[in-house]
Amino acid sequence: LTQAEIRHAPVDLSTMADTLVRQLQARDPARPVEVRIEPGLRVEGDEALLRTALGCLIENAWKFSAKRDPAVIEIGRNGSGEPATFFVRDNGAGFDMTYVGKLFAPFQRLHKGAEFPGNGIGLAKAHRVIRRHGGQIWAEARVGQGATFFFTLG
Repeated sequence: LTQAEIRHAPVDLSTMADTLVRQLQARDPARPVEVRIEPGLRVEGDEALLRTALGCLIENAWKFSAKRDPAVIEIGRNGSGEPATFFVRDNGAGFDMTYVGKLFAPFQRLHKGAEFPGNGIGLAKAHRVIRRHGGQIWAEARVGQGATFFFTLG
């Protein structure tokens, strides 16, 4: 994530998100999840690295919305301004914004491992990829009402 040369090319984030969601649905076919992916989300960037970042964000949304019925996950673009601001939103557990500064550090967890398993590295990976693309990533959430992760690319 930090050393490989970035190979800029057109990337269709909508298609990528659809593929990532289908993989999660294949692993958990009985789970009711309503997924809304905005069509036409296109960027310039390194496809493999962006797949890693988007995958981490979607997997987080999938994991933290597991106790909702139905879970709702949205992937889209916020407005039409520049730079483009993309988001991954869920209606899951959310988190206390007091701790937002810890989100993107490796091995930091805001929820107990017994409640939501994981190693605390996914958001750190997404952060690193987005920063390598000259972008920014941030989050907004409310406990029990879900989270939205926003990102831009440079």
